[in-house]
Amino acid sequence: MESVRRVVITGMGAVTPLGNDVPSFWEGLKAGRCGIGPITRFDTTEYKAHVGAEVKEFDPLPYMDKGDVRRHDLFTQYAVAAASQAVEESGIVGTAAPERIGTYFGSGIGGINTFSQQTQVLMEKGPGRVSPFFIPALIVNMAAGMIAIKYNFQGAALSTVTACATGNNAIGEAYRAVRHGYLDAVVAGGAEAAICPLGVAGFGNMKALSTATDPLEACLPFDARRSGFVMGEGSGALVLEEYEHAKARGATIYGELCGYGVSCDAHHITAPHPEAIGGAAALKQALEEAGGFTDPARVYINAHGTGTPLNDSSETLAIKKGLGEEAAHRCLVSSTKSMTGHMLGAAGAVEAIACVLALRDSVVPPTIGLREPDPACDLDYVPNTAREAPLELALSASLGFGGHNAYLAFKKVAD
Repeated sequence: MESVRRVVITGMGAVTPLGNDVPSFWEGLKAGRCGIGPITRFDTTEYKAHVGAEVKEFDPLPYMDKGDVRRHDLFTQYAVAAASQAVEESGIVGTAAPERIGTYFGSGIGGINTFSQQTQVLMEKGPGRVSPFFIPALIVNMAAGMIAIKYNFQGAALSTVTACATGNNAIGEAYRAVRHGYLDAVVAGGAEAAICPLGVAGFGNMKALSTATDPLEACLPFDARRSGFVMGEGSGALVLEEYEHAKARGATIYGELCGYGVSCDAHHITAPHPEAIGGAAALKQALEEAGGFTDPARVYINAHGTGTPLNDSSETLAIKKGLGEEAAHRCLVSSTKSMTGHMLGAAGAVEAIACVLALRDSVVPPTIGLREPDPACDLDYVPNTAREAPLELALSASLGFGGHNAYLAFKKVAD
């Protein structure tokens, strides 16, 4: 077993508020299109938050049969859809022994829709009417389980649960499994479907959500007017594969995952560390493993960028500490959550896709809505309009409740 191997991306899939496949998601990001709108799933009159970034016109039937759709929570449906897109595009099935292909797929919350619905059934109709599929639909690992079952992936099937860092941690741990020879390929990512009465009430009552009613003024990362995040949903999936294996079979290679940094603030259940020590440490780890960079103007950071008062200023500080003050001011930073909302456990996965495509196309997606810069957020956040740039390195940042920090580093593939 080789100690260190190169890891490349050979397939990607997405279900997002901007579109239900990777091309529509990427075109929406480049165009600066806002996927946020009034919540349509339930009446929000009595709620603090009224807008969300919902997935639109999603049909699970191309990816799952009707029986499985009935038995599984929406987050699992999103996961299977995104993973199916990635797996089919990669052509990985049948190219390695089933036990050499893994599934690392997480969720921040899991089946909260199912939990909410079945609790109501219990209270109104009694225990005998609770669905026998309640527990399988609820538990976070079922997304990974269903993907593995569909494709007979018999390697490790693991489910990361690190709040909003989930997607990045799932991809990062999958990267390590391939890099160190435990697996030859992994479908990795995250999924979330928490835009439901219980989810919106819970986040709203902890004062985490934006209370704006205008979708274009609701999610404002790095802007002085920011007041909270907008709940998003969906799923992102990447097929990670050992480079020589991918090259030998003639797979399309989108880019290389070349660094992973992970840390914990060990500070507070929801607030970031005031000195941003954890975020800076994760950034430094990912950079070191990636081999650093030659020109900060060729570095893109897809920031966590939630639009909450504490996150954005703390994250700015973390970037300065991680890169150094001068380099931080020369690199390009943006928050695609300004367009997708905060997809929670799926955020890191779809933002990793954005990084890979930014490298491929030499285009940095914008931070839309940024019109009143905060003095505490003084980097180049690519406001409102996408920008062409000859990138050499792209970094995806994800930070989660509990102090979880995870950075991924990507570069173009060079022989």
